[in-house]
Amino acid sequence: MSESTETAAFSEGGFGPAAFAKAAFLGLVVLFVMVPLLATALGGFKSLGELRVNPFGLPREWEWENYAGILGSRRYWQLLGNSTIIATLTVALTLIVASMAAFVFAHVKFFGSAMLLNYLTMGLLFPAATAILPLFIKVRDLGLLDTYFGVVLPQVAFSLAMSILLLRRFFKDLPDELLEAALVDGCTYVKFFRYVTIPLSRPILATVATITFVHSWNAYLIPLVMLNSDALYPWPLGIMVYQGEYSTEWQLVLAFITLTILPTILLFLFAQKHIVAGLTAGAVKG
Repeated sequence: MSESTETAAFSEGGFGPAAFAKAAFLGLVVLFVMVPLLATALGGFKSLGELRVNPFGLPREWEWENYAGILGSRRYWQLLGNSTIIATLTVALTLIVASMAAFVFAHVKFFGSAMLLNYLTMGLLFPAATAILPLFIKVRDLGLLDTYFGVVLPQVAFSLAMSILLLRRFFKDLPDELLEAALVDGCTYVKFFRYVTIPLSRPILATVATITFVHSWNAYLIPLVMLNSDALYPWPLGIMVYQGEYSTEWQLVLAFITLTILPTILLFLFAQKHIVAGLTAGAVKG
């Protein structure tokens, strides 16, 4: 085999300039994501003095008691439990409401459906901070201040727009023959939604659930405004425990952040296959 033939075969095997550029770009993305995570995790093993002079390197002395003290504290598990309750309720309500609304927009024709869908999607344009004052007033009028649902309901409201868009696209791409055959056999829309659409939509449901869970888990502003009792604080508000009047124990803050974002990282790893399938699948394959 000549040298030119070997070079062509080597390029066709996926190691050409384009593949190298793609690999280099992906490598830069991985570094961009991993360096802050590793710096945060390693920072939790350092003393405050070493953290100031060596923020990115390996610890000279591993301060294991930083992590052990947080894991052994009752306060940490209380914060984690509150975050779990709030995020779980947010995911459950979002999936229930968004899936039913998306099914209606995908399969039921009624006057004003397009206008109503456009109105819902306008929610993507406004972050929660722009409506925090009217939200506070409405939650106060409902008597839900300093309760879990005072945080859950606003988070569900701001999660619905994206969730409905993702679910509607998936529901609409399901074969029309399934719905037509079901209606001919006397199946109602409710039964078709429950026994056909939902079982076929597990990938997109897992995608929406994961995205909603992570957003709720990391939410800071809405819990800060709606909650007054320390006993109900989620983990983002728990960081204030390590902030004193004159100084902050940054090594404990980094250790605390590492331990609290670990559940979301594990969730992404376990749900990665379903997330990719939910975002890329457009129809049921025969």
